[in-house]
Amino acid sequence: MTEKKQICYRELRKYKYQILEDYKDVIPITPGNPIDTKFIFMDTDGTIIVKKHYAWDGPSGPTIDTATFMRGSLVHDALYQLMREGHLDYKTQRKQADFILKQMCLEDGMSSFRAWYVYNSLRIFGEKNARPGKNIEDKKYFAP
Repeated sequence: MTEKKQICYRELRKYKYQILEDYKDVIPITPGNPIDTKFIFMDTDGTIIVKKHYAWDGPSGPTIDTATFMRGSLVHDALYQLMREGHLDYKTQRKQADFILKQMCLEDGMSSFRAWYVYNSLRIFGEKNARPGKNIEDKKYFAP
């Protein structure tokens, strides 16, 4: 008699974007130890590498996805993910992550009013997205 074969799978939440090559930058967040996950690497000197194929949902909230917002949203989403996973302390590093997003948006040509609005919106509404434990385990399915 042959053993019944089964697959295990999960549904993924939709993401809007996926990077096609590694993105590397140096930011003013310096973890005590290097962090190396499947899609994000951070070194103790502030070097962050968001690895090829990382998917993110782009700018969040009532906003328009524009070129001036994309790089900042990529790094910001990666930093919030590291906070949710417990690699970074959201209580001490969330404000700095929000500020990094604002600075990147300004560097990329976003108006100062819009960057101010984005930053302050994150300060008011963003904490729940950085808190550890927010990653709800995907429901697993088995077939047949």
